[in-house]
Amino acid sequence: MAGWLQNWRRRRWLERSSIAEPEWRATVACQRRLAGLTATELARLRDCSTLFLHEKTLEPAGGLELTPDMGLLIAAYACLPILNLGLDYYRGWHSIILYPAGFLAHHEYTDATGLVHRVQRCLIGEAWERGPVVLSWADVADTLKAPGENVVIHEMAHKLDRLTGEVNGLPPLHRDMKIADWSRAFTAAYEHLCREVDRGRPTALDPYAAESPGEFFAVVSEAFFGAPDLTIQLYPDVYQQLKVFYRQDPLVWMNRIAIDSGIDRLSPGVE
Repeated sequence: MAGWLQNWRRRRWLERSSIAEPEWRATVACQRRLAGLTATELARLRDCSTLFLHEKTLEPAGGLELTPDMGLLIAAYACLPILNLGLDYYRGWHSIILYPAGFLAHHEYTDATGLVHRVQRCLIGEAWERGPVVLSWADVADTLKAPGENVVIHEMAHKLDRLTGEVNGLPPLHRDMKIADWSRAFTAAYEHLCREVDRGRPTALDPYAAESPGEFFAVVSEAFFGAPDLTIQLYPDVYQQLKVFYRQDPLVWMNRIAIDSGIDRLSPGVE
């Protein structure tokens, strides 16, 4: 009953308060990585973004002056990973705190001996357990210019990961997926990246992914949506698992962009 009522309310909101077409068109037009979406996919992304902005509060901090285009851009990329999953995958939290630039985070943890440590770190994004997502607007804008990087998608991947409890790189898999297949693909890729980082070798994937399995999942999710051709070349088994989990194939989008631009297909054999 509660689910039916929520869906009814969402439909009513979309009928009355959908993102205006000119504003949505302007948001999409300046984002090349969204150009490969079909008209149907863009319409669904617009609906999801409308509901996202209705159900999540954007809270400026640190003197940031919030403008409508900031919310539209963040909503579009926050909703991209759940385009075929649904907004309920972002349940349990209600706000995004947006700083003008990197922010100082205070963390406390207890080590194996019981000693409590308090540390401060400058971050560009953070996803709290049972709490908000915190972002740096300057870094949101910067990562949109870098292929394969997107701090919004990164933090949303952490939120998906948290749905199963601990941030360990294992989001809630669908019924047609096997944990053993996921673990095999991700463990092999993560261990390979860690070896390359330990040897001081340059890596195509952001070396921050070697921090933990949870960070690997978030970073490779960024790459999956922003540089799918690179991701499938580096870790084809991981790419296949992400394709099934997100129920999307960004390589198809990139091939559409290439065809529209008169460029040869990015990956032969991909339809």
